[in-house]
Amino acid sequence: MSYPFAELLIAGFDGTTATRDVLGLARRGLGGVILFGRNIEAPAQVAELTHDLRLANPDIIVSVDQEGGRVARFRAPWTEFPDMATLGEINDVALTRRVAEVFAAELAAVGVNLDFAPVLDVHTNPANPIIGRRALSADAKQVSAHAVEFLSTLQLRHVAACGKHFPGHGDAALDSHKDLPVIAHDLPRLRETEFVPFIAAAKAGVASIMTAHIRVPHVDEAPATLSSTWMQLLREEIGFSGVIVSDDLEMKAIADRFAPDIAVRKAIEAGVDIVLECNSRDRVESALSTLSAMWGDITVRARMDDARKRIAKLRTSYPAPAARTRDEIRDNIGCPAHLAVRDEVLRRLEAAPKHH
Repeated sequence: MSYPFAELLIAGFDGTTATRDVLGLARRGLGGVILFGRNIEAPAQVAELTHDLRLANPDIIVSVDQEGGRVARFRAPWTEFPDMATLGEINDVALTRRVAEVFAAELAAVGVNLDFAPVLDVHTNPANPIIGRRALSADAKQVSAHAVEFLSTLQLRHVAACGKHFPGHGDAALDSHKDLPVIAHDLPRLRETEFVPFIAAAKAGVASIMTAHIRVPHVDEAPATLSSTWMQLLREEIGFSGVIVSDDLEMKAIADRFAPDIAVRKAIEAGVDIVLECNSRDRVESALSTLSAMWGDITVRARMDDARKRIAKLRTSYPAPAARTRDEIRDNIGCPAHLAVRDEVLRRLEAAPKHH
């Protein structure tokens, strides 16, 4: 049995193999999976896992948070890079391009076709507990320049990028995994700073943009992920025509305030195309049931059909990477050429001007 509109969900799962459970979800039309450390042991194992998932569903999206620094699910023997702020400090877009080439090669080698990167947040609050050095810079134009180079390079090498977190998480004082941050800015300030990298990414053709679980009372009382006002701004003012992805709906900013089915419904109705449920198997089933029930609601059917078309375009534009032999996987992960790029980043960082 397939679930209507199951492609509007990306789900996390347990285990390092394609279990009967996750294969069942794939066969029922699940839009995608997201990989975490719990799914990763070695490159060949990940490649086998993604291969098995695609035997069950050739169109399934395999995604991961691979930013560098502390948010990097793939660790050694994959090439480990410092955080995104390092690239901003070095401030050489040609080097940023070379780093992205390594990311793309190593992700594609194990079957990943969507990377939830780069971070487009502008790091304007030094006390921000969740973004920090994940951001490229405190300067919006510098974030834009490096982010566009990074995302364009990923996508030229057939890995879809995802700019995050709209409308801008950089000035938050709370971690949205734990609570709902409130941003005090009005639209003129957001247009001056926070929106700048998102506009640049949209112009560069970024495949997807992830929403932020933040509240900006000057614009809307609802969290951005659940706000049609924010999704309309993203489409019309930012000019983004790709796939809108929610941040994980299990984060406390949302989960402590909305029942799972309500959160899914509100996100989709607002204009989100794919919702993320990263951990709970019960929440995955709830999301699938909610999407099925929404399919029967004529008032949201057009909205869901619109989402489905955008997702289909992403899948067509960034299909599953070609399967690799074990030798090809080994040669594309942590290889001398990739480590040389990493070493250059570290050398250049040491020589970069220090800002205090």
